Amino acid sequence: MTQIQRKTLAQEVAERLAEGIINDEYAIGGKLPTEPELMKMYGVGRSSIREAIKILSIKGILSVQQGVGTFVVSKNIQESLETRMNRAQIEEVFEVRSLLEAKIAARAAIHHTKKELKIIKSYLDLRAKLAEENQALECYQTDINFHVAIAEACGNPLLKEIYKIASKHVLRTYESSHNNSTDSFKASQKIHTDLYQYIADKDPDNAALTAQKIVEKQY
Repeated sequence: MTQIQRKTLAQEVAERLAEGIINDEYAIGGKLPTEPELMKMYGVGRSSIREAIKILSIKGILSVQQGVGTFVVSKNIQESLETRMNRAQIEEVFEVRSLLEAKIAARAAIHHTKKELKIIKSYLDLRAKLAEENQALECYQTDINFHVAIAEACGNPLLKEIYKIASKHVLRTYESSHNNSTDSFKASQKIHTDLYQYIADKDPDNAALTAQKIVEKQY
């Protein structure tokens, strides 16, 4: 089953270091603090620091000179889409996700495999169960997984990846704005079932319309 992947500590440290380089906290040609100093600064272990340095070395940002230290050699950092979304306002992230929703649903209706359809259905059923049991956090995650599973079935890897990144941020707003309630998820279970059925029936037009209604909370 498709799960939302969370960043590792090393990836988070690499992003923080990259931000410092972009903001001139670490100058080109300058030497990074020692491993123990970086461990203390970021509150992580030695392995996370080493992996973060490796990530930035592969990108050509840092150069490790054995026995001497780690040096900044470039500021030419191409920000990842995920990093940009991390800095975006949640309204912007929601807009990106809502623009993709109908298109992804329509494509999933055409391109899904039997295996992908089975995964979508399993999340739909689990969503209903968790909502009825008022298991809020688990329900929120499963709702996201349901929609991501549809994206996985859309047949366009780029659309899928953009949607998955946006969905991570949507999950955080669920956790902060729904007050541990599953009421809206119970209310929207039928329309989610309709969406699944249109995808299963290979009906792209109604799949797209239903996905848009979910975005606009027309249920």
